[in-house]
Amino acid sequence: MNLKNNIYFKVGTIVIIALLLIIPTSMIRGLIYEREQTKNQAITEVGSKWGGQQTISGPFISIPYNKYVKEYSAKDSKEKVVVIREFIHILPNELSIDGMMDPEQRNRGIYDIVVYNSKLKVKGKFAQVNFAELDIPIGDIQFDKARLVVGIDDLRGIEQQVDLNWNEKRYAFNPGVASNDIVSSGINTLVNFSSTDSSTYTFSFSLDLKGSQLLYFTPVGKVTDIKVSSAWTNPSFNGAFLPDQREVSDKGFTANWNVLHLNRNYPQIWTGDKNNIAESAFGIDLLLPVDNYQKSHRSIRYAILFIAFTFLVFFFIEVLNKVFIHPIQYILVGIALVVFYTLLLSFSEHLNYNVAFVTSALATLLLIAGYVKAILKSTQLTALISGILLVLYTFIFVIIQLQDFALLIGSIGIFIILCLVMYFSRKIDWYNLGTKNE
Repeated sequence: MNLKNNIYFKVGTIVIIALLLIIPTSMIRGLIYEREQTKNQAITEVGSKWGGQQTISGPFISIPYNKYVKEYSAKDSKEKVVVIREFIHILPNELSIDGMMDPEQRNRGIYDIVVYNSKLKVKGKFAQVNFAELDIPIGDIQFDKARLVVGIDDLRGIEQQVDLNWNEKRYAFNPGVASNDIVSSGINTLVNFSSTDSSTYTFSFSLDLKGSQLLYFTPVGKVTDIKVSSAWTNPSFNGAFLPDQREVSDKGFTANWNVLHLNRNYPQIWTGDKNNIAESAFGIDLLLPVDNYQKSHRSIRYAILFIAFTFLVFFFIEVLNKVFIHPIQYILVGIALVVFYTLLLSFSEHLNYNVAFVTSALATLLLIAGYVKAILKSTQLTALISGILLVLYTFIFVIIQLQDFALLIGSIGIFIILCLVMYFSRKIDWYNLGTKNE
């Protein structure tokens, strides 16, 4: 039996070659992930020197108290009472933050990184607390050690000394937190807080804070009102809450959040580490205009479809035009299709992504067109294959640009491709088919 004329051998060989090309495609997928991790490491490295991603948690008041528990002593074979120090945490009734972010784009090697300086004006009010609801004896609560705590993720971002205005009195903040029940990093200061005073406590302070990419807040107030503005034109509003009002233009953005205590799942006062306020954090992500790695991930998902359809076109050319294409030639064309993704990744790190895509696609298209012209000796077939590849590259390019409609357009495109394959193969007599050259 002549293997050259055996249709089953030909189809099996093409399928095996296509499946083997999944291996280098997977390696390129891993390379994209590796380069993305390198970029994240560069961001982390810059953040470690400038100031990392910041979340402002608080302010809140932490008051220590003595808790008495019974423990069994194996040594004495009896129970004894042990004093444990725990904390009461009180959230403000009103919290207002007015902030301004001044972004700056920096470079670390070939990577672009967004950092910012922020100026935040924080003010609010604490109401008097009914400690009888906590079922804690007043004598066990150490009011003289009450501290106002502000959680800040990266203290290296603080640029100026932070002073607190508390009921018209001035206090200087110190580093550290009263306990790790709510936050593990931040600043604190002793404040005058009493169980007998029925008045409210007003506070205000200014915070100059540096950070990288993210600035988040936690809605600890019974009513929390936060307003942030910046000259950055490409923000992303993320977290547990979206802004009630926002305006984004070519001059920057302004965003305003108004959150009630009913919108979050923790009370205004509790003891210990019963609640996690980080789950309610929200804020701004200063996005770079283009994330080339995300788009490269999306484009390589269609690699196997691209390779399979190109091989199918070559196979139909063999069948319908009675020409023979060697398996080695299939392999070389398949490798050229895979190399496209390497070119795209490397070019996109130095050029605009769309320019990188067009450059990589044209280079691959010209390479394959020249090779097909050399092996088939036909201008018509070369033009046909080049046109089909151009349509495929255009199809992928459009899908990458359409984030919300990518699945819809992709599904319709694949359906149309299937229709074309079925149409052009409808009259082929597969039982009496040979690929012998005339």
